[in-house]
Amino acid sequence: MKEFKPIKKINGEITDIAADKSISHRCAIFSLLAGKPCEVKNFLHAQDTLNTLKISQNLGLEVVNKDSKTMLFIPKKEGVLEPKNVLDCGNAGTAMRLFTGLLASTKGYFVLCGDGYLHARPMQRVIEPLKSIGACIFAREDNKFAPISIVGQKLEGFDYTSNIASAQIKSAMLLAGLFAKDVCKFEEPFLSRDHTEKMLKNMGVNLKIEGKKITLFPLEKKLDSFSVEIPADPSSAFFFAVMALILPDSHLVLKNILLNPTRIEAFEVLKKMGGKITYENIKEDLDISGDIVVQSSSLRAIVLEEKIAWLIDELPALSIAMAFAEGKSVVKNAKELRVKETDRIKAIVSNLQKMGIEAYEFEDGFSIVGGEAKPAILESFGDHRIAMSFAIICSVYGGSVRDFDCVNISFPNFLEILNKVVENGN
Repeated sequence: MKEFKPIKKINGEITDIAADKSISHRCAIFSLLAGKPCEVKNFLHAQDTLNTLKISQNLGLEVVNKDSKTMLFIPKKEGVLEPKNVLDCGNAGTAMRLFTGLLASTKGYFVLCGDGYLHARPMQRVIEPLKSIGACIFAREDNKFAPISIVGQKLEGFDYTSNIASAQIKSAMLLAGLFAKDVCKFEEPFLSRDHTEKMLKNMGVNLKIEGKKITLFPLEKKLDSFSVEIPADPSSAFFFAVMALILPDSHLVLKNILLNPTRIEAFEVLKKMGGKITYENIKEDLDISGDIVVQSSSLRAIVLEEKIAWLIDELPALSIAMAFAEGKSVVKNAKELRVKETDRIKAIVSNLQKMGIEAYEFEDGFSIVGGEAKPAILESFGDHRIAMSFAIICSVYGGSVRDFDCVNISFPNFLEILNKVVENGN
């Protein structure tokens, strides 16, 4: 259990926010498909992404450290190899779902497993679409849960429309379609995070992207290699942005943050709530990045029911901002929160209620009335984003969070940065 004491303000410049988790996962996976070595600077060294990297190594990827920040990912000339052992994803849902897609169309036999939390998360949402296009996949409880067994094989082309806007489903289907015999088409209800299609296009894959519709043409050669410096994760930076907004006389500059439009919607929500937030020093490499400047602000309530897929990871921290906003905030169309690392709707509401904040859950969301909180002993439920979100409110009112070590899944230096900005504020 981690105890937090109340602080007055935070100030400073943060240069060491954890590297982007989504891009780190994809660099480790996609480099397996490249024709030449890929150079990756600032890969995220957290449990989830290191599990992904280890799986890629078990599939034939060689990893060489050029220096303390730069790694070479060297694929085998013969492509992805059949492993001798089970592939352990740990807690990484992104790894399990993306590898399921990739391996479904790769010759060989593969078994993906994970920890107890991951084995409780729904995998049917990826397995069913893949099986519908001919993939040979078996999983526990009628294909609902891991472990997952895959017999990889050449797949036919497909025309698939998903009823869920999910970057993981989209990525799994595109990875499966890379080696298909014919053209593959994928459509989702609205655009989810677009890292996969951007990276594949950058690697020379013939993709036609029309908003929420993607057409993938058969590969004619191995993918081009890439060289990338991974910017900082906006989802990780978001915790400190919320803290700077709610603490008086605070000012933070978050350096070199990924500014992909599908990833900064939560910052845009904070701006609509009255938050003083600006983007500076914008540059473009594999994606858009820059600095985010945040100042203390008075927040007002908001109703959220659109672009929820762009907010799904930040909603726990947004709930903390809502607890400080004037009025009643409401989140709708967010049933996806119930199938993350934990049931995040239940986790958010129960923790806020423990602190004396008026909060209610409903099937696809929650409501929060801003007000004064009191110290309490809170639960992380083994969910890294729940743990860090409630570290924010405990840093204002005091309190403790159980099983706080789960933050190492995505943001191992979270407490180190928190201590630094607190010291700068004093």
